[in-house]
Amino acid sequence: MKMMNQATMDQESKKKMSCRRLGGYLRQQKGRLYIIRRCVVMLLCWHD
Repeated sequence: MKMMNQATMDQESKKKMSCRRLGGYLRQQKGRLYIIRRCVVMLLCWHD
């Protein structure tokens, strides 16, 4: 029974790690999109 609990705990920790990794990736992509959006707006609104 103890081995079963350890396996379940390992699966839970792997899920948390993959969720954390996915969250970091999504946050990075969100930051990139924000920067690209700001650059596009700046280029479109540029006046000489």
